[in-house]
Amino acid sequence: MRIEHIAMYVNDLEKTKEFFVKYFNATSNEGYHNEKTNFYSYFLSFDDGARLEIMNKPQMKDDEKTLSRTGYIHIAFSLGSKKAVDELTEKMRSDGYTIVSGPRTTGDGYYESCIVGIEGNQIEITE
Repeated sequence: MRIEHIAMYVNDLEKTKEFFVKYFNATSNEGYHNEKTNFYSYFLSFDDGARLEIMNKPQMKDDEKTLSRTGYIHIAFSLGSKKAVDELTEKMRSDGYTIVSGPRTTGDGYYESCIVGIEGNQIEITE
């Protein structure tokens, strides 16, 4: 068994799509629009076959996203090396994203950084 994809609602589909393309080399499908419900989505694919569906529909509730809460809290990307983690962390910092922690080696042995990414969603980048 494998997870087929993960989905998230976002306010700005185009900006979110470009975020994942720019920082995580995602490729996007052409998008989908349901004219009856005004639902829009893109499927973003990553090098290893993982997919993220980003979606938008009218009148979504947009609660504040605290970093410590129940539910899904972050998405993690493995970059393959400490150097890649360091470089992407610095690129995102210089582009104005908040670095929550790292780069560092955690108590359970991960080399990682945690970033508040697009629309306040936490992104973890690991070795």
